[in-house]
Amino acid sequence: MKLIVPDWPAPARVKSLMTTRVGGVSETSWASLNLGDHVGDDPARVAANRARLRRHLPSEPGWLRQVHSARAVELGGEPHPEADAAFTRDAGQVCAVLTADCLPALFCDRSGSVVAAAHAGWRGLAGGVLETTVAAMQVAPGDVLVWLGAAIGPQAFEVGDDVRETFVAQHPDAAAAFRPHPDARPGKWLADIYRLARIRLDRIGVRAVHGGGRCTFNESDVFFSYRRDGVTGRMASLIWLA
Repeated sequence: MKLIVPDWPAPARVKSLMTTRVGGVSETSWASLNLGDHVGDDPARVAANRARLRRHLPSEPGWLRQVHSARAVELGGEPHPEADAAFTRDAGQVCAVLTADCLPALFCDRSGSVVAAAHAGWRGLAGGVLETTVAAMQVAPGDVLVWLGAAIGPQAFEVGDDVRETFVAQHPDAAAAFRPHPDARPGKWLADIYRLARIRLDRIGVRAVHGGGRCTFNESDVFFSYRRDGVTGRMASLIWLA
């Protein structure tokens, strides 16, 4: 199993990782470490993949039913809540989000008292999922650390005028995260989801932002990509307190 260990200055008791597509038992479109149980893969293979991941964790992750919302929930209540972010202050409770082009973001505070994970596609990002997650942590934004996991990169993330207009209407600075499509396709832009996330976090006072720079679309040997393949698996980004 090939895992990515985030390189960020999180407190020692904060543990985090992101999976890749490497090291599982799924086949064909889902090869091989698919952790998504909603993408058409054999349920037995998904269960086997999750069991392999579980060996690296203190408990079963708090899997969410992700719907591109801005809802953040505290783990330990309803099972499999419909939400796109989760947080916890309890040691051993694992926050997790699944992605395959959307942006995964992991959060902690400088004292290591709370952690969170968020799934931010463009809809969730525009809807405020990062801001909602920070608010749910109930710590000063200046004390929040963020790691941005692998997402679709700025050379591959094609969007239309509607997406650009949505972000720019909310934050004029967001215009810098879009550039005209190199093929001069009318109404098409290439978007930098990492930059969009940093702009939004900066505006609420979160400036210790790390990670970013990988591209799920172009790194086909390492990552699943929905935009590239359509039918595909999902990676997990996870964080917990030891």
